[in-house]
Amino acid sequence: MSVNDGWVPADGDRYALRFAMTLSLVIGLLMFAIKVGAYWLTGSAAILSDAAESVVHVAAVTFAFFSLRLSFKPADEEHRYGHAKISFFSAGFEGAMILLAAIYIAYEAIHNLIVGPELENLGIGTALTALAMLINGGLGYYLITTGRRRRSLILIANGKHVLTDCWTSLGVILGLVLALATGWLAWDPIAALVVAGNILISGIGLIRESIRGLMDVADPAIDRQLTEVLDEQVRNYSIRYHDLRHRSLGSMYWVEVHLLFPESVKIGEAHRIATAIEAQMAAAIDTPTHVTTHLEAIEDHDHIHPPGDH
Repeated sequence: MSVNDGWVPADGDRYALRFAMTLSLVIGLLMFAIKVGAYWLTGSAAILSDAAESVVHVAAVTFAFFSLRLSFKPADEEHRYGHAKISFFSAGFEGAMILLAAIYIAYEAIHNLIVGPELENLGIGTALTALAMLINGGLGYYLITTGRRRRSLILIANGKHVLTDCWTSLGVILGLVLALATGWLAWDPIAALVVAGNILISGIGLIRESIRGLMDVADPAIDRQLTEVLDEQVRNYSIRYHDLRHRSLGSMYWVEVHLLFPESVKIGEAHRIATAIEAQMAAAIDTPTHVTTHLEAIEDHDHIHPPGDH
């Protein structure tokens, strides 16, 4: 038995998600152009690090756009559980790209510290970087809120990446302002190193989230919610349960549980009760949830299923 045969976004959700991802790609290209211009004017290692992060962002968002379209596809003969898990690959790819950017930024910063930075036009470079930061801040907030409202891990990961880009720009601005105020140009590569450390943490976080999803790591909060519902429902109906399992597919949860009924309960009644319990479990989780139950008899369960065999 099951409730919810899977989750495919409604047309309105699809449009909103596609629009958000397209907007992210277009703005990403615009930000890259602004930052390259700022680097060309200043020669700043910190601004170069910001531009490098934008290159990574454009590459990651292109992959995320493809992943989003694929995640919309319903289950088919080759993918019986649908295509939603592509979202974890997308998050992992973005995380890996961020790590590469952090390594490149750190290399350039250390090189500039060794040879000595040569900077010019810091005022206009700072202004362009501040403009990019404000635009990315607004975009990141929009992507994350839209992703949460539409239940899209792909969009949330992309939004976090954009906000990482925003924090990168803020670090760059602080370094440039200090260089302008003190005349000590080494503030520029130092700011780039701080930026590298910050985005390194963000990239590791996305990779961890990707691995947890691909390895079906159980969410303790979801487990607690489901267990509370089951404990209450089996008391109401004087039945038992065991073998609760659940995993995230990115845009939905997949839940399985075995329900044990007395042999005196007719199959029709057991079916009605199980359906009601499935609905309660699905309603307990904010994310769309597919619940599958397996019905068993209490009296001969241990005989048919020896200990360790479910």
